[in-house]
Amino acid sequence: MDARMNKVAVVTGGADGIGWATVQRWAQEGYRVALLDLNVDAVQARATELGQPHIGVVCDVASEASVAAAIAAVMSAFGRIDALVNNAGIGDQAGATVAQNVEAFDRVLAVHLRGTFLVSQAVARVMLEATPDAGGARGSIVNLGSIASSIGLPARNAYSAAKAGIVGMTRAMASEWARDGIRVNAVAPGYVRTALVVELERKGALDAKGIAHRTPLARMAEPAEIAEAIIFLGSNRASYITGAVLPVDGGWTAFGAPEAALRPVAEQVCA
Repeated sequence: MDARMNKVAVVTGGADGIGWATVQRWAQEGYRVALLDLNVDAVQARATELGQPHIGVVCDVASEASVAAAIAAVMSAFGRIDALVNNAGIGDQAGATVAQNVEAFDRVLAVHLRGTFLVSQAVARVMLEATPDAGGARGSIVNLGSIASSIGLPARNAYSAAKAGIVGMTRAMASEWARDGIRVNAVAPGYVRTALVVELERKGALDAKGIAHRTPLARMAEPAEIAEAIIFLGSNRASYITGAVLPVDGGWTAFGAPEAALRPVAEQVCA
């Protein structure tokens, strides 16, 4: 049996979008996967679709008690955790800053930022007790940042604050746990063609053509492309990388010229 089949990956928000793409890639890598998601029906359906030995666990990442119960369930099923992907998230409130309400603001921070902290804390307690491998590694954590971690998106206050906080927390945890054999990194996606984005585009609530024009690679990412970066950072292939933030944004944050400097999308040759 492939030695990787002994390894376990945990993915929060694993029932859809980037999370589901990441779950599938971990399984392809030979890991046993625990999908954590708040949606009871979806997480069980995805676990069934993935098949044995993988499991689905209901979890509200913003709740300390729910996180503790979920990680206990993973340990009961598998006895170890080698990789964690903090992917769970929600959308933020639309509209002008002066019209936003604090309850919605707090909920976005609770899911993204508090959730990343709580799950990382619970999983790190497991990893710190694990026997290191021959190279001294005990595990890896990959957090989900965003282009909003480093640039301004008008009116998206809670989401921007949460994603910037996740990047800061990534660096703090990476520095704290490096000599314990735990690596912590983040990916920072740009716009990704998830089912939610496709629905927003269909309703006219998202300007897909405008996004493509502003993106140097002239398109949104597919969830599987973000998953590839996550798997790389979470695997031993990135064994000397910690505290890093990897943009996976089609060149969005690298581009600083007026949009007219880019050729029209129709002239681009896209893979």
